[in-house]
Amino acid sequence: MAKILIVEARFYDHLNDMLLEGARAAIEEAGHAHETITVPGALEVPGAIAFAAETGGYDAFVGLGVVIRGETYHFEIVAGESARGLMALSMDGLAIGNGILTVENEAQALARAHPANKDKGGEAAKAALAMMALKARFG
Repeated sequence: MAKILIVEARFYDHLNDMLLEGARAAIEEAGHAHETITVPGALEVPGAIAFAAETGGYDAFVGLGVVIRGETYHFEIVAGESARGLMALSMDGLAIGNGILTVENEAQALARAHPANKDKGGEAAKAALAMMALKARFG
């Protein structure tokens, strides 16, 4: 049984609850254990994963959050830099599933977050599990 860390940027509670529900269900369905920690925003997700990875206590990681476009350039920075940070960590050998939604509006976020619709939380967890399996395969 593997141990998966879910790192969530909790800004939109109702949307994060759906992402978490999907991620936890996918991990439990695969027979693995999980723990969840919360960070202030999407930009902090890669840093928290990096800190946790240093402990050696986790086999894979799932980053969750929702970034909705606003009226400023901030959206592009948060969306791009959170994805870049997660990609850099995966290139360093961590098994990560990116479930940080970057959307135009709340309706798009709802459709993607809800486990009965696009279930992006569950998909991110499954991606982390797939990467964990690949990492084990290639040693």
